[in-house]
Amino acid sequence: MIKTDARLAPSASPPDHQVAGILATSRRRHRRRLGVAALVMLVVALASGYAGVLNPGRYADAIPTIIQLSADALPPDFSRWRQWGRPLLETLSMSIVGTALGLVIALPLGALAARNIAPAWIGNPVRLLLNTCRSIPTLVWGIMYVAAVGFGPLPGVLALASHSTGMLGKFSAEILEHIDPGPGNALRSQGVSSLGILRFSIWPQVLPRLVDVAVYRWEHNLRSATTLGVIGAGGLGLELITAFHLFEYREALALILVLLGLVTLINVVGARLRRRFINPES
Repeated sequence: MIKTDARLAPSASPPDHQVAGILATSRRRHRRRLGVAALVMLVVALASGYAGVLNPGRYADAIPTIIQLSADALPPDFSRWRQWGRPLLETLSMSIVGTALGLVIALPLGALAARNIAPAWIGNPVRLLLNTCRSIPTLVWGIMYVAAVGFGPLPGVLALASHSTGMLGKFSAEILEHIDPGPGNALRSQGVSSLGILRFSIWPQVLPRLVDVAVYRWEHNLRSATTLGVIGAGGLGLELITAFHLFEYREALALILVLLGLVTLINVVGARLRRRFINPES
């Protein structure tokens, strides 16, 4: 029989009071999570009741009305498609320029808002500015710019750029805050300059994510550019609102299908860009 030295034996199990403490802590955490989940469900239920979601009477005529509107919109009317070329280009140009302008402004602001780059006395005001830009809805920005520069695509571009600055600036700051400092420190220890660290360490980590959020924002801005037609910013949105006001539901459906095709095309382009920058070997 082989005898084991008591000094080499595995450590004894923890005392009962330690096990009891661990179990009590786990139970408290579980009760806390259940309490938070119950509170969230209660808030959702109260909000649903206040908004009328739980009122069955509100749905009584919904399905017949939707069926009637669908019948009135079929088949789609593309007879005026020749007049949609310019509004289509306006919508597309608003989304492209608004996204690009917002990204150009957001990149330096995002760097100043990143907590691992700028001190608090600079970062806090910049973060407040970015919060303000994205807190104001795009339509409100559009109304202000229509009053300032008049009707047409220009106020739409400025409205999209203003809101995009807030969103893209926030994303840029978060991306910069989560970069891995290891490669940069290794290059710095070998005497590489700050420009070289930016080129070979920071930029390769940041670029794929920036492309991802910029493409997503472009897709979002295309849809937002359509709604800006309500306030006179031009584009297909104005044509769509006019068709609804004139009860031309067949033409409105045709315009919706055109927008769907445009959004689908941008989704395809965006997917290819993502693959190009995120998975360059695929």
